[in-house]
Amino acid sequence: MLEIFLKTLPFFLLIATGYLAGRKGFFPQEATAWLTKFVFYFALSAMLFRFAATVDIERLFDPGFVLAYLGGSLLLWAVAFGAAMWRKLPLDEAAMEAHTAMTGNTGFLGVPMLVVLLGDQAIGPVLMVLTIDLVVFSTLVTLLVTAARQGRITPATILPLARGIAGNPMIVSMLAGLIWARLHLPMPAPLGEFLSLLGAAATPGALFAIGASLAGRSAERIGPAIWLSSAKLVLHPLAVGIAAHLMGVEPFAAGVMIAAASLPVAGNVYILAHHFGVAQHRVSTAILLSTAASIATVPVVIHWITKG
Repeated sequence: MLEIFLKTLPFFLLIATGYLAGRKGFFPQEATAWLTKFVFYFALSAMLFRFAATVDIERLFDPGFVLAYLGGSLLLWAVAFGAAMWRKLPLDEAAMEAHTAMTGNTGFLGVPMLVVLLGDQAIGPVLMVLTIDLVVFSTLVTLLVTAARQGRITPATILPLARGIAGNPMIVSMLAGLIWARLHLPMPAPLGEFLSLLGAAATPGALFAIGASLAGRSAERIGPAIWLSSAKLVLHPLAVGIAAHLMGVEPFAAGVMIAAASLPVAGNVYILAHHFGVAQHRVSTAILLSTAASIATVPVVIHWITKG
């Protein structure tokens, strides 16, 4: 257990470094926004393309894996949504809370950390989790919030959403990499070195940006945020773990799925909440609390997975 904690500690120390730089004003929020854009559009995209281009595409898509992750995540989504409706929250707030409870920081934290900790075999499962989160659940919450605001869903709603998904650099880079792998194209040495060099900036840049962005958040709406953080860190990995067991998912892939589900709430959830003006304080606090608590919870999950 101590060995796993020490392996995960450098990742969280990078987050803490970014947090301290932001809190001290050395790294202002404007700088954080530009660093995040660099990571999102360049460094992380290069890393995802390189990973996808070298993955065994014949073994990538596992229907059982997809159904297990979707089933477990949808179950938690429904529980969180039901809990919000029981508290008599409006539909748009209930949808945002449900989205917060099951959307982990797979892109900025999971991709670099899980591949390092679990090995290159984790690339395929992590990419599948990231794709499902970006395509299925981001679409779901957007449609529900829009329906709650407008009373219906129209083509005018769907077309911008489709363009946003198609233009997401993480999706574009993964898709381009998978096409490269499917065509069995060789990777020229200069291109491989370029992608490795640029992609190497993704891990420190993304983790530093996570910490710096947390420095600008205040802890408000503590009660709901604690519930959402607990759902994300505990109930989500439990739900997908049970689903993976019932679906007979291969043990290593199931472990990667559970590890990805144990990650803290993703920062892009706040971007959605801010864009729609829905539940911003509780989402922001859930990101802050879940990220802080994950320092202790993620090593426990990784330890359990690596010990079989």
